Amino acid sequence: MTKHQDAIDARKAREQALLLEQLRKMPIVHVACEKAGISRATYYRWRKEDEEFAKVTDEALQDGVALVSDMAESQLLTQIRDGNLGAVMYWLKHRNANYNNKLEVTAKIKTDTDALTPEQEAAITEALKLASLTPEDAASTSSPPSSHGTNDSTPASDAAAAGTDAQGPQGTTQTDA
Repeated sequence: MTKHQDAIDARKAREQALLLEQLRKMPIVHVACEKAGISRATYYRWRKEDEEFAKVTDEALQDGVALVSDMAESQLLTQIRDGNLGAVMYWLKHRNANYNNKLEVTAKIKTDTDALTPEQEAAITEALKLASLTPEDAASTSSPPSSHGTNDSTPASDAAAAGTDAQGPQGTTQTDA
């Protein structure tokens, strides 16, 4: 290595150590980078290039989160001691299962293997008959009879069968040219 490269590596090591210290105090990357005097882009480049650095920054972030959580709990306990009812309720809701908001969900998951009971099948068949949608009814109504006894129809004959005129825009009668 050259003297210049040694200087660069030493500076990088100092910057990374300072950044890790900042992340342990304040687990917000933007703030820690600002305080360490490096850009966020540099931080993320270092993480991408160096797996060990990524691992130790993750650990530093976890340490920072634990520190902030401890400080927050300390403040919360101070508020509880001072009689702050909101702080008391917050503590109880989040630390005592008896004070949690509860939601009970009961469900049955149906699978493809769940067959209808004979009573359910009979009820569905009866409902289809009443609605005239049984398979026999559907087969008989699949090709509706035409008014002329054939399936050949034109827009005019269809309109005549429906009792309407086959007119185009503005009342003009359409014709085939």
